[in-house]
Amino acid sequence: MFALVLHSHLPWLPHHGRWPVGEEWLYQSWAGSYLRVVDVLRRLSAEGRTDLLTLGVTPVLAAQLDDPHALDGMHHWLGNWSLRAAEAAASRDADRRAAGHREYGEAAHALAEFETRWRHGASPVLRRLVDDHAVDLLGGPLMHPFQPLLDPRLRTFSLREGLRDGARRLGRTPAGIWAPECAFTMGMETGYAAAGVSHFLVDGPALRGDTTLGRPVGDTDVVAFGRDLPVSYRVWSPKSGYPGHAAYRDFHTYDHESGLKTARVTGRSVAGPDKAPYRPDLAAGAIADHVRDFVDVVRRRLQDEHDRTGRPALVTAAFDTELFGHWWHEGPDWLEAVLRALPAAGVEMGTLSGARAAGYVGEPVALPDTSWGSGKDWRVWAGEQVQDLVQLNAEVTATALGSVGTVGTVGIVGAAERDRTADQILREALLAVSSDWAFMVSKDSAAQYARDRAHKHAHAVREIAAARTAGRPDVAARLAAGWNAADGLFPDLDARRLPTSEHRPEGSPVVGKG
Repeated sequence: MFALVLHSHLPWLPHHGRWPVGEEWLYQSWAGSYLRVVDVLRRLSAEGRTDLLTLGVTPVLAAQLDDPHALDGMHHWLGNWSLRAAEAAASRDADRRAAGHREYGEAAHALAEFETRWRHGASPVLRRLVDDHAVDLLGGPLMHPFQPLLDPRLRTFSLREGLRDGARRLGRTPAGIWAPECAFTMGMETGYAAAGVSHFLVDGPALRGDTTLGRPVGDTDVVAFGRDLPVSYRVWSPKSGYPGHAAYRDFHTYDHESGLKTARVTGRSVAGPDKAPYRPDLAAGAIADHVRDFVDVVRRRLQDEHDRTGRPALVTAAFDTELFGHWWHEGPDWLEAVLRALPAAGVEMGTLSGARAAGYVGEPVALPDTSWGSGKDWRVWAGEQVQDLVQLNAEVTATALGSVGTVGTVGIVGAAERDRTADQILREALLAVSSDWAFMVSKDSAAQYARDRAHKHAHAVREIAAARTAGRPDVAARLAAGWNAADGLFPDLDARRLPTSEHRPEGSPVVGKG
């Protein structure tokens, strides 16, 4: 069985800047990837195809794709794209004119899809794919925290609230999750089991490369599936992969007059101004070659693993959804062709839930401290260059838990009235500890934006909590309402469901916690 897993995630972006980092990132990914990948899946599902892939959609991304402000902003963005393309199509420059004609058609299709299917948000669109058994959905914790470094109380709260949010949007609780950054430390499996999680994904090295079977973790029935790196890296790796082919559209090179992308990759060492014009016919030939190559790679890998183990093999490949369309323009076309070509070549397609049900599960395992980041350890999120964020996260968490816990609002729902101030403190704390900020700093990708966001949410926690603990509930409530205007995602988040300190699940020591 071949299981393809797509991980869809962006940090919370509405109301936090527009360009070059902010809402523009969301709208580009929405137009380039989410609309187009869902279009592929919907089209294949309409043909009666099922179990196409496992689709992870993090709660924080799902919240954005359902958010009224973001939906309105996306509609405006698509309209602006159409206008820019129309202007380029009237240019005297031949390359700009050709790009304008291409992108005007793409924008018109995207706008029609959005207005027809997405204007009430992503949840109805995704629910239909799930109901039709086209995909199996993975959920996850709220705000995408790096869980091994998170206080166990907040870790438990984030996971359970994330699963509740998934059930509210999709009508069912996700059975599996995408653990943020594929990060894990022993002890977390008991929290997963208590929350009803049946399976999650780790990177291949966590299973020492033996990924042909999922493995129950510790003494639980929670199964860890391993990402097969030889197959996954064929598409995209830290150093190579199909999107770098010379014929594909170059992601980084813009035509500054129109804002459109008019060049092809041409060569890795070719400067932007020297890149050749994009030609769809050349790109189509590369897609066909890379589909054939990938099918051959998957078939060989399945056969090799079958020969090695003497039993049916499972191969799991996993990628960021944003690779398909946003980063790699031709990615959705390649994806659709692969999802057709693999079954035609005799490869059984399946989901992680299907693999578990079909018995692709081996002996229990104890996993190392792991992630899918550089070195497959925690250096990206806990290394020297982000120690300030590690300490900030510890401080924010302590402030939030202390403020919420000391006022007596936690415990069993119904034991106290809903406390919107406490809710907002936890909401801002979880935004502050998002794994994205440390990743962006470690990778020097909009690092200042990432630090600013972490500190902004930390400031929100501090000022609301300070008023609260000073016995000024009216001021705290006013501050909380102000922050909620920008950070009002997850309206069902309820601080009364925060576990008490006397009932912490088992877990690893928390870095930076005194």
